[in-house]
Formats: sequence, C-alpha cells, structure tokens
Amino acid sequence: MPKSKDNKKKKTQETKSKKESSNKKALDADKAIKKQLEELQDKHLRLKAEFDNFRRRKSDEVSKLLQFEGESVIKGFLPIIDDLERMVESINSSEDSLADGIELVNNKIGKFLENLVVEPFGKQGDEMDPVIHEAMLTQENKDEENDVILEVFEKGYTYRDKVIRHAKVIVNKK
Repeated sequence: MPKSKDNKKKKTQETKSKKESSNKKALDADKAIKKQLEELQDKHLRLKAEFDNFRRRKSDEVSKLLQFEGESVIKGFLPIIDDLERMVESINSSEDSLADGIELVNNKIGKFLENLVVEPFGKQGDEMDPVIHEAMLTQENKDEENDVILEVFEKGYTYRDKVIRHAKVIVNKK
C-alpha cells in the first residue's frame, strides 16, 4: 500500500503545482492586462491633450484670419483711392484727361475684383435667369427673343461662384 499513498501524494503535489502554475499564469496575465490598460489610458490622455491643443491653435488661426481678412481688400483699394484723389485735384484739366483718368480707375477696379475672384455678369443680349438676374421692368421688342435682357441697370457679381449681387435688368416679353 505504500505505493498507492506515494501515488496519491504525487498526484496531489502535481495538482497543487498545476494550480499554482495556473494561478501564476493568471496573475501574470492580469498584470499584463493592467499594464496594457495603463498604457492605453496614458495614450488616450495624451491624444486628448494633443487634440485640445490642435483645436485651440486652429481657433486662434481662424480668429486671426477673420480679424485681418479685410486688410488685403483695403490695401487693394488704396491705389484706386489715390487715383481718384489725383482726379479730383486735377479737376481743371481737360475732359479728355479726366476721361482717361476715369477709365484708368475703372480698369484698376476691374483687375482688383478679378484678383479677388469677383466676376461681373449680366450683359445685354443674355438670356434672363431668375437665379442670378432681377427683372426691374419688362418691355416688348419684336426684334429680340423672349426673356432676353434688353438693358442692364446694374451688373451682378459673383464671389467664388456665389452670387453676391443680382444683376438688375430690363427683360423682353412678347
């Protein structure tokens, strides 16, 4: 019988060592999971702080952009204002030189608006489009097609493909 007692002892020790081994593995796995959790929490906090800083920087950039956005527009109009002042000072000049001055200012304004991506529209002979034109009057002209612009009171303007002022026109109605 001593053999069976030895076998039982051996089996008990093996079971005990297996339990200890599995407990040790479970503790190691638990430690590894806790370490991984801590790393992920740290990473999460760092990303959150980084995103908050990014949001703050972008907000500051947008504020500064909006604050000084008009500066370039103002700087662009200054030479035009200078030309107008020169025209007023030379009021005693001939009509031809004043007309040349007015044409020069008009060309400068056109180039300036073109650089800002502001484009005029609404010409005599164009077809009336209620989305971009505003019909002030209708007249009858048998030589023209129906809904054709006969005269333009005020040109319309688009800024980056958005209508910022509708063209005011007289339209042909038969």
